[in-house]
Amino acid sequence: MAMGDSRVDTIARLAQWKIDNFGPCSYKKSDPFKVGIWNWYLSIERNRYLYIHLFPEPSRVSKEQSPVARFILRVSNAGSSRRFYISPVHERILRTYDDFVWPVDTSFVGRFIIDVEFLDLKICPLNGGEASSIWPSEGKLQSIASQSTLSCLSRMLDDAIHADLTIITADGTLRAHKAILSASSPVFQSMFHHNLREKESSTIHIEDMSLESCTALLRYLYGTIKQDDFWKHRLALLGAANKYDITGLKDVCEDSLLEDLNSGNVLERLNEAWLYQLHKLKKGCLTFLFDFGKIYDVRDEVNNFFQHADRELMMEMFQEVLTVWRPV
Repeated sequence: MAMGDSRVDTIARLAQWKIDNFGPCSYKKSDPFKVGIWNWYLSIERNRYLYIHLFPEPSRVSKEQSPVARFILRVSNAGSSRRFYISPVHERILRTYDDFVWPVDTSFVGRFIIDVEFLDLKICPLNGGEASSIWPSEGKLQSIASQSTLSCLSRMLDDAIHADLTIITADGTLRAHKAILSASSPVFQSMFHHNLREKESSTIHIEDMSLESCTALLRYLYGTIKQDDFWKHRLALLGAANKYDITGLKDVCEDSLLEDLNSGNVLERLNEAWLYQLHKLKKGCLTFLFDFGKIYDVRDEVNNFFQHADRELMMEMFQEVLTVWRPV
């Protein structure tokens, strides 16, 4: 077989095999060609039909990371009056020579061309699970863009790049950007939009937060907060979310406070839920105390709690008692 007769040319996701001479009773196999992370082969054989095989080169890669290929095949003669045979879109795991064959009812002999267009290539996990594409998808591109944006925002905050706002906290000052805070909070937006002193001085006072907890707030707004920092400052963040109308932050704080509810913190959480109108957290605390009977675990703390609790909250707790302990 001539060298040119077995070579497969590739560009992007397209592979093309130009066959110079193929007789009525023949078999040919291409040279390997690379698309994705695999080397591939095409082969053709003539019987009643023209049978076209596509398969990966047997290797450790194709065994441990078997390809799930989605592709189209096209066969055409190389003469002046070209005729095309186009396969349906195929999608399947390809491991061996026998995993795919396309029978083409054609009498092509001599010179013709086979195209393989890979629409997608995924890796089939050895231990099962969902196959993942090797090529960037819209989701991957969005993820890469988001990571790049977050990295830029982190630098803007850490290095105070073009910062135009000073924040005075209880124990220190921070630099930030009016645009970021305005986009995150209608309260901040109003401060900087109207002729308030914050607009004129480019300074805001958040003296009910420490420097550390206010830094955590900024890292949340800039999208770079770490889980440990969030958990450490979530009560302060909850207060800020309520004060500055940052709905998303308020919701994640509520969910977080509900996650680690226990007898040691349930009364404090119930008070926070009432103070900030967190209905899901309040319901969770009341269920924990009365439906699950944990009120007995905190009976020593209840007297002190009632001395400081809001009257309406005490009424709700009483109603919960009546509901749970209603005679059957």
